[in-house]
Amino acid sequence: AITDEVKNFVREHLKAGGVNIVQEGTIDAEVIDKSQMIDKHYYAIASKATLLTPDALQVPQELFKEKFGAEWDTVLKNGFALNARDASKRFGLDAHGIADLWNQARGAGNYVKFSRGFYCAKLEPPGLGSFYVFNGFFLEMRNRYVAQGAAIHYLLAEWNPIELGWSDFLVNVIGSTDPAAAMATSIRGRAFAEWQKLGLKW
Repeated sequence: AITDEVKNFVREHLKAGGVNIVQEGTIDAEVIDKSQMIDKHYYAIASKATLLTPDALQVPQELFKEKFGAEWDTVLKNGFALNARDASKRFGLDAHGIADLWNQARGAGNYVKFSRGFYCAKLEPPGLGSFYVFNGFFLEMRNRYVAQGAAIHYLLAEWNPIELGWSDFLVNVIGSTDPAAAMATSIRGRAFAEWQKLGLKW
């Protein structure tokens, strides 16, 4: 997404919204990976995907049983609960393979959100049975930032909080994290509608 068209589009949109850019730069994938920027930024998600094993998680047992029809203690005892990292090793799949299984589970409704940054899905790798995996989407999400050639382009900005409040900035200027649901006039809303013009990939 770091094209000249996109960068110019964002700069112009921010300026029109009363936002002044005071600094900008680019951080490449190697630096992002070594400094664990994504792991730290998304710590609530990353910790459950790679750092903590299921026995260390506070799983809402009633909600787990309600969703999956299984007792959490039994699942844990039998070794059918895995974080994303261990699922990747157990299934012999890379980040993309785990994400495919995760998306299949979501599509089939075998998925639950316990709290912010805390998700579980029932994954069924061919020939291996059923497993309950936590935050299985994170590995692929992280790879988007640390893959060869990837980068983050950042902007340091300032504006008058009296004229533009934080909530208005997030909703009306930046837009919802789901571009399809973002305000049509926001950065994300316009990028969603004009992705081809901006040279973005679907």
